[in-house]
Amino acid sequence: MKILVGLSGGLDSSYTLNVLKNEGHELEGAVLVMHDNTDTEGAERAASEAGIKLNKIDCREAFEREVAQNFTREYARGRTPNPCTVCNRTVKFETLRAFASENGFDRIATGHYAGVGESNGRFFIKTAMDRRKDQSYMLWKLTQSQLSVLTLPLYGLKKEDVREAARSGGISAADKKESQDICFIPDGDYAAFIESRGVIPVPGDIIDGEGKIIGRHRGIIYYTVGQRRGLGVAAGERMFVSSIDPEKNTVTLLPGGGGKCAEARITDLNYQKLSPCPAGTSLRLFVKIRYSSPLMPCTLRISDKDGAKVRFDEEVRSVTPGQSAVFYDNDGDIALGGSFA
Repeated sequence: MKILVGLSGGLDSSYTLNVLKNEGHELEGAVLVMHDNTDTEGAERAASEAGIKLNKIDCREAFEREVAQNFTREYARGRTPNPCTVCNRTVKFETLRAFASENGFDRIATGHYAGVGESNGRFFIKTAMDRRKDQSYMLWKLTQSQLSVLTLPLYGLKKEDVREAARSGGISAADKKESQDICFIPDGDYAAFIESRGVIPVPGDIIDGEGKIIGRHRGIIYYTVGQRRGLGVAAGERMFVSSIDPEKNTVTLLPGGGGKCAEARITDLNYQKLSPCPAGTSLRLFVKIRYSSPLMPCTLRISDKDGAKVRFDEEVRSVTPGQSAVFYDNDGDIALGGSFA
C-alpha cells in the first residue's frame, strides 16, 4: 500500500514511519509549511533516516485564512479558540488528503494517539489504548472523506514504549521533548500576536457576580474563562474569570472557580459515528468539555442542523466559549462527534 505520512519531526510521527515501513508499505513523507515558525529540519531528518522521499507542501495561505484569522477573531469576541482542532480539519488533514488523492497514494497517516473505525458506512475516531496520551478530543472535526483514508498506527501503543523502541531503533527524535505551545505562537504570548494583527485592546471594568466594579482589565484579549492568575484584583479570596462580555467590555470574576451551569449551547456540530440527527432528537451520551476533563454523562438535544443544547447530569464549571465539546459512547472508546461551546 502506498501511504503518505505527515511528518512534524517529533517522536510520534518519526516512529510512525518505522511502524509502517516494518509492515512493508511504500512510503513518502509530507511536511506542511504552515507559517513562518514552521521548522522542517526534524521532518527532513526523519525522512532521511527512513530512506524515503519528503514532500514539502506550502499551505501558508490556507493556514492564515482558516486558522490564524479565526484565532484572532475569536479572541477579539471574548472566546477561547481551539486552533489545533480547526487546523486539523481545514489545513493539516485536508492538505494531506488532497495531496494523496492527486498523487496516487492509497492512504494518509499521522502520529496521533487515536484510532479510526468504520460502522455502517460511517468512519469515526477511536480513543487510544494509552488514555493518558489519547488525542481523540482534537480530531472530532475530521470529515468522513478525511477519515476514510486515514491510518493511525500508534492507536494501540503506549508513549513510553514508542520512545524506548525509537531509542533502540536509532531514531534521532527519540528523546525530543513534546511541545505544549501553539505552533504559530511559540512564545505563548497570544495577546501580543493578536495585537500585531491590528486588534487594539480596550481597557474596561472587572465586575463581580452582582455587577459591582472591582477592578479594571487591560482588554478582553488578555483573559479567558477559567483563568485564575494575572487578574490584577485583590479580592481577599481566590477569584476566577467566570464570563467575558465583549459588547459591554467587561470581565466577570467569581470565587471558587466561577459559577456552575447545568447546560450549554453548542454549535458547528460534526457527526462521526453518529449519523446526522433531525431537530428534536435527544441522545444520552458522555461529553468532554476540555482536553483534560473527565467524561461526563449528559443529554444532547438537537435544535437545528448545526446546533444543539447539552444538559449535564451534574452541574459543571467553566464551560469555555470557543472550546470543544466532544461526545463519546458509554465506554469512552469511540468519539461520536463534537462541536464548539
